[in-house]
Amino acid sequence: MATLFDSAIAALLQPYLAPPADLLPRLSAYLDLLLKWNARTNLTAIREPEEIVRRHFGESLFAARHLGAEVDTLLDLGSGAGFPGVPIALLRPEVRVTLAESQNKKAAFLREVVRTLGLTTEVWAGRAEAMPTGRRFHTVALRAVDHMAVAVAAAEPRALRQVVLLTNTANAPALVEFREQSRVAIPGSQSALLLMASRG
Repeated sequence: MATLFDSAIAALLQPYLAPPADLLPRLSAYLDLLLKWNARTNLTAIREPEEIVRRHFGESLFAARHLGAEVDTLLDLGSGAGFPGVPIALLRPEVRVTLAESQNKKAAFLREVVRTLGLTTEVWAGRAEAMPTGRRFHTVALRAVDHMAVAVAAAEPRALRQVVLLTNTANAPALVEFREQSRVAIPGSQSALLLMASRG
């Protein structure tokens, strides 16, 4: 049985986007899986289903909504429980998403999410820096990673065109190789923002 009805998920997501009806059952399945695994593996400190939908799903889908049509590949660096990469893959199935996560338990969870939701998303169970040198992506996305400045330094060489950060105003790092395109306040938060920067 679903932890939250599809209608409740839709209502919670309204500030971030109007979710397509076919997205809701898949988000519900993702939520159930996350709550089940989180009971025995620390995937996220947020435990309330409503807060998971708002903070994790809502913010990630907000980022997905702002991605341009030209984005064809995306690396979610330090994916954790799959944010923002899994919601992006669900909303934008034409984007080839790779989830990079070095912690084995979290990578195992991501593989189970990909299998359960029928995604073609790749899970890279290791550090992004260990990827073959030639592997690059149109966009690299980061959200709530430890040591954001270090993560951005790892992200920049992997991004062909764009870096997308879900961060807060106090922790927004300097981007050396990229120029800021936009800085959009994330709904429902005093300090969270979506920062998008392009190369050159």
